[in-house]
Amino acid sequence: MVKPAAAPGATLREWRRRRHLSQLDLALEAEISQRHLSFLESGRARPSRAMLLHLAERLGMPLRERNALLLAAGYAPVFPERALDDPALAPARQAVDRILAAHAPFPALAIDRHWTLVAANGAAAALIAGIEAALLAAPVNVLRLSLHPGGLAPRIANLAEWRGHLLDRLRHQIAASGDPVLSRLMQELAAYPAPAGPAPAAPGRDGGGIVVPLELVTPAGPLSLLSTTTVFGTPVDITLSELALESFFPADAATAARLHALAAGAPPAP
Repeated sequence: MVKPAAAPGATLREWRRRRHLSQLDLALEAEISQRHLSFLESGRARPSRAMLLHLAERLGMPLRERNALLLAAGYAPVFPERALDDPALAPARQAVDRILAAHAPFPALAIDRHWTLVAANGAAAALIAGIEAALLAAPVNVLRLSLHPGGLAPRIANLAEWRGHLLDRLRHQIAASGDPVLSRLMQELAAYPAPAGPAPAAPGRDGGGIVVPLELVTPAGPLSLLSTTTVFGTPVDITLSELALESFFPADAATAARLHALAAGAPPAP
């Protein structure tokens, strides 16, 4: 359910400031006069539906927030929001399932805008075996699962480094979206027990400091994983616009061998 914004002008001003743009910056980007933009933000001029969508595009507002902006101005929302199992989204869901399956034997999962787990392949499911049942009860939050002391945290060899990476990523997401649910999640995660200080990078680690790996201690042996994020490039549905695929790749040959062995059901090499 989309909630209308407080007022279209105030909402535009809030998002402009969130993007660190002056009125002149946005006016030039949108190819309108600064005076006209000032009138829109102050409420002295009523924006058209087309102008609101144009400014929202220039501001990079999420589709959900664009609908709220339109509602606040008295216009009908234009971006649909369907469940991922809706027949209309069947091609997209099939694409997600194919990507997750094709990534095996390496872990991959799909999450929504609040880091709620939507789908995962078998390799990802195997890594969270033995986690506290409460953390695995739907809806599963991937960040909570990672950093909670009853979750993966005790198994993460570079917890201080990985925790810092995840919290920084969440801070950027909050700054970009202004989502209050993510703000509350940040408060929760920041309150979890954390290592006393930042941990140094593991000796001999490849990557030259340009990526932060997830280093897991598992019964199969240590796993060092690099993550990538994939999103739909041109979504016009809110659900698809908020969906992300997190894919993990082995950071070294030993991790690749262990993951292949786990998938084959063979005893992993030490």
